[in-house]
Amino acid sequence: MKLATLKDGTRDGQLVVVSRDLKTAHFATEIAGKLQTALDDWPFYAPQLQDLYDALNAGRARHPFPFQPKDCMAPLPRAYQWADGSAYVNHVELVRRARGAEMPPEFWTDPLMYQGGSDDFIGPQDDIVCPNEAFGIDFEAEVAVITGDVRMGATPERAAEAIRLVMLANDVSLRNLIPAELGKGFGFFQSKPATAFSPVAVTPDELGDAWRDCKVHRPMIVHWNSKKVGAPDCGTDMVFDFGQLIAHICKTRNVRAGSIVGSGTISNVDRSKGYACIAEKRMIETIEHGKPETEFMKFGDAVRIEMFDADGKSIFGAIDQVVAAR
Repeated sequence: MKLATLKDGTRDGQLVVVSRDLKTAHFATEIAGKLQTALDDWPFYAPQLQDLYDALNAGRARHPFPFQPKDCMAPLPRAYQWADGSAYVNHVELVRRARGAEMPPEFWTDPLMYQGGSDDFIGPQDDIVCPNEAFGIDFEAEVAVITGDVRMGATPERAAEAIRLVMLANDVSLRNLIPAELGKGFGFFQSKPATAFSPVAVTPDELGDAWRDCKVHRPMIVHWNSKKVGAPDCGTDMVFDFGQLIAHICKTRNVRAGSIVGSGTISNVDRSKGYACIAEKRMIETIEHGKPETEFMKFGDAVRIEMFDADGKSIFGAIDQVVAAR
């Protein structure tokens, strides 16, 4: 099924079920008004939401209405946890090569991960608001999952069973703030503003054969100012699957329902697939020409991130954002 959260003037919005073709929606208020409510008792609420989804797709729902992505918040507008990994080690390797640093061998066996801000996500068509262009504004196209409860010490296989929903993310980075922050040895903070997510989150079964090995095997289509700049495949070169990423988080703690786990920037070794963040393009330029040539985003720039099924139909709807001054 496909779920979304509509803006209603409150912090957590209104949960709706969205048709498979993303054309209509139906309020889920009589079942669960908020997505977090459903996640807290998924075995109880999910079958009811599925029944409404089936009715909506069959034309039997009582009060359907047109679905408008511009009215969406993030599917989960605020979460108990947002943990973002770096599952595409090719991306990390390019970063280190560009600055002449060696690749630690453990990066291939132990995921990199940071804990981001989860109190203020933004919707798929909300502006990327930034105080200053000089901060180095960059998009990052990712896949993310929302989990149920996962016990401390869970294996990757057991962790994978807790994946409830899949969605897309634009994990915006302010690249020129990152070096100073990492130099302090305490990780990202100011360099990671609010993350945007796709209009809808979908259950893994909606992906069909594209969901296997705990990965999404479809291209991530990225447009920057209406120009297609990337179509990397999300399953290819993903070194750590979502089960492994979740297991990494719960090595020493419980993971609670409503936690979001990101894949990190999609990156393929095959450079003909383009890029899912500007930094990767700049790294390749540095490796090949000695310095970066592509500038970061400016006020007024637009980014569109979307994924299509084998029939060319949008799965999650598009993240479609414009950079705006504060």
